[in-house]
Amino acid sequence: MHGSLLPAYRGRAPTNWAVLRGETTTGATLHRMLARADAGDIVDQLAVPILPDDTGRQVFDKVAVAAELVLWRSLPAIVEGRAPRLANDIAAGSYFGARTAEDGRIDWHRTAADVYNLIRAVAPPYPGAFTDIGGTRIVVADARRERDGRPDPSARPGLAVVDGRIVGICGDGRRIAIRTLIADSQPLDVEHLGRLLASERLADIQ
Repeated sequence: MHGSLLPAYRGRAPTNWAVLRGETTTGATLHRMLARADAGDIVDQLAVPILPDDTGRQVFDKVAVAAELVLWRSLPAIVEGRAPRLANDIAAGSYFGARTAEDGRIDWHRTAADVYNLIRAVAPPYPGAFTDIGGTRIVVADARRERDGRPDPSARPGLAVVDGRIVGICGDGRRIAIRTLIADSQPLDVEHLGRLLASERLADIQ
């Protein structure tokens, strides 16, 4: 059983990769085993939607339910030796490798869509998307992309405090509303972030 609609997203962490790349659909696929990863004939598969604010964990949970349904409806044919063999055209699909914690580093110069997809793809209980301010590693644990408002291309990319709110400013000038930041396993509030940002600006001047 594989957590994607094969032949797409063969390999490791398929649900996280699907969210990261902005997919709107994924699913579960029951397939025959070969030595090559996720390359065997397809027995059955079931699609699930990926909503715009779904996290990697939420998509994983949807795929787990789809996997149960696929297995339940496929078992009789498997037991009777008449399970389907549908072509798994891997040349038409895609393959992705394992992800590491370092892959969660946020590049604020990318578009808001790219940054937000990363944040939700690796949100807790996965390691989380992170950024460093001075010597402090900050995990963006929960956020929402701001889809209204005009972009400000002159704004400096990165975390910021605007009108008493924490936002992430991205390379296209658009913002992400930050709901939860974590530093040293503890929530990071507006005041603490403001002090960290002020210290960083002072260090840049010096």
